[in-house]
Amino acid sequence: MLYYLFDYLDKSMDFPGAGMFQYISFRAALAVITSLVISLIFGKSLINFLKRKLVGEVVRDLGLEGQKEKQGTPTMGGLIILSAIVIPTLLFAKLNNIYIILILITTIWLGFIGFLDDYIKVFRNDKKGLAGKFKVLGQIIIGLVVGLTLYFHEDVVIREKIVQTSSFSASAPSEFERVGDHGQRFARQSSKSTKTTIPFLKNNELDYAVFLKPFGEKARKYAWLIYVPVVILIIISVSNGANLTDGIDGLATGTSAIIGVTLGILAWVSGNFVFADYLNIMYLPDTGELTIFVSAFVGACTGFLWYNTYPAQVFMGDTGSLALGGVIAVLAIMIRKELLIPILCGIFLAENLSVVIQVSYFKRTKRKYGEGRRIFRMSPLHHHFQKLGYAEPKIVQRFFIVGIMLAVATILTLKIR
Repeated sequence: MLYYLFDYLDKSMDFPGAGMFQYISFRAALAVITSLVISLIFGKSLINFLKRKLVGEVVRDLGLEGQKEKQGTPTMGGLIILSAIVIPTLLFAKLNNIYIILILITTIWLGFIGFLDDYIKVFRNDKKGLAGKFKVLGQIIIGLVVGLTLYFHEDVVIREKIVQTSSFSASAPSEFERVGDHGQRFARQSSKSTKTTIPFLKNNELDYAVFLKPFGEKARKYAWLIYVPVVILIIISVSNGANLTDGIDGLATGTSAIIGVTLGILAWVSGNFVFADYLNIMYLPDTGELTIFVSAFVGACTGFLWYNTYPAQVFMGDTGSLALGGVIAVLAIMIRKELLIPILCGIFLAENLSVVIQVSYFKRTKRKYGEGRRIFRMSPLHHHFQKLGYAEPKIVQRFFIVGIMLAVATILTLKIR
């Protein structure tokens, strides 16, 4: 909103300093500061309110050290995160940008589903919360919205590099945006595409339409039949991965902040044709605006850590965890880096796999031997380390270190091919 106000002041009144709002970096900095302030101020008020209303977490007895002390800690703190993301984005982003619109819808929708789950657990005293099938249905719905919008919306395009000789007429720049070091130019003509980035390969692009190659010329027309289910699967997987990671104080929040910083860098370079040319990656017009949202996202997670770090004063609940995971998934899909998720979100992946492996192995051995056996002391993975006797803060800090290493590895894939 403020972007349009200062844009008007700059163009109509030549208001001093109003032109600063044209710079993504300036608005991103404001978004971080605003989200931190909202988290810290609103967070304290919400925690006090939740305490008065006795909105406490019901903790299952898993035999873990320090678990009983968590009983009664206020939950639904994800409202702090959602507020600190949405408000700065509305203030500083271009609200006519399709990527901003879509990511805001994702945040609010998944936050609402998580809120329903927490509400049922707390206010209706139902430990099961919202039925799993309804959670998955909600994730499928937002997956359909995101997938179909990204596929069919006219503003979601790529501008590919076209190789022209350096002798190309200087009078022709109407067709091109920028000349590269070797005569390469970005075509102004945008194109619809279902291409995405494959890490570690030289010609690192995959077109989902290739899976429908037997359909011949119709392959690109029906590529959405492959693309949309992939989008849904990614959203469900990452959203549930974040939900499983939210088991000890600060783990999901800090991990999400690390991932958010990485996605912000990727969004910025993908939306800037100078850096896209230098890094030889897809140039995605208008995705640079997502940097504003990601800045608010990182600020919200960091601000929430003020209250969520060990010993936590508040838990985010599903209100926060489902939204965080879903937002990360959609951001990666928007900037066409979804195949980097197994690296970037390696913590979420490990938590997910630990549960799948544990449950599968237990069921298999129960059928075979009449008694179920376990690979891990307990799943998800962070509980396994708790059972081994590691202190909760130590587990969180070491997971953060691994998360930072994975984030750096993700950035390096831009040049390592």
